[in-house]
Amino acid sequence: MSELVGAIDCGTNSTRLLIGDGNQQVDRRMQITRLGEGVDATGRLTDAAIERVRVVLDEYAGALAEHGVSRIRMTATSAARDAANREDFFAMARQTVGVAPELLSGREEAELSFAGAIGELDPADGPYLVVDIGGGSTEFSFGSGTCEAGVSVDMGCVRMTEKYIEHDPPRPEELVACLSVTEAHIDEVVHQFPAMASARQFVGLAGTVSTAAAVELGLATYDRAAVHHFRLTKAAAEDVFRTLVTEARADRIHNPGLEEGRADVIVGGLCVLVQIMRSFGFEDCLVSEADILDGLVASQL
Repeated sequence: MSELVGAIDCGTNSTRLLIGDGNQQVDRRMQITRLGEGVDATGRLTDAAIERVRVVLDEYAGALAEHGVSRIRMTATSAARDAANREDFFAMARQTVGVAPELLSGREEAELSFAGAIGELDPADGPYLVVDIGGGSTEFSFGSGTCEAGVSVDMGCVRMTEKYIEHDPPRPEELVACLSVTEAHIDEVVHQFPAMASARQFVGLAGTVSTAAAVELGLATYDRAAVHHFRLTKAAAEDVFRTLVTEARADRIHNPGLEEGRADVIVGGLCVLVQIMRSFGFEDCLVSEADILDGLVASQL
């Protein structure tokens, strides 16, 4: 095996790790840490959220040492971009892992997500619209072999839930608000980058998309092989949406494929997913478990 490198993504909803050599991955982990909890309202990261991430980063530092990884990129995205006290978080992360986090711009995040997602895809089957639905932001990137356009939008499963969903289960007017705001963001993206409307394939990344696939498949336990490159049809996505939005959280968590830690924000994320398919007219979504982490690993090799 070639030299191993590491990548850590400190996102709004989850903190993730990948150790690999560009061809094989030897360790891939995800923990829901909700770093961005309350950031949209207060503009600050809470001490509790920083501590949740610290515990996970300490675990990841052990894995990096165990595999003898000397090169690593650690990134922070939407929640850190929005937080006035992000330097407190960066200091903790640097002390825990040994490298300074990189605060990615939305464009950089989109480009890395695109690079990770299309690494196994044939450019001839493009152009692709790659969409990474995160906790605080959603990245749209477009191209065939390389990213020709990329943009980040302030909508994601945590942000939409905290801003618009107050009841359990959500009220119809709350869902309408999420869908309408998503539609307005999409209209602005297409206005800025008209070529995105010409994409032949929609590639969906991150927890909302993989959860929708897992629920459709009825997976009792996560199975990357089953989810990666699964084609989630529009009809199936709409069916998962209808099921989960009409249930209270206490009932929702019993759906096979839905991780309990994601149950309170999945509705906000699904609003984004289904509205993308409606607005662009996509009949299916190619679910990709290769994402920004794979792009970060590739960038070091």
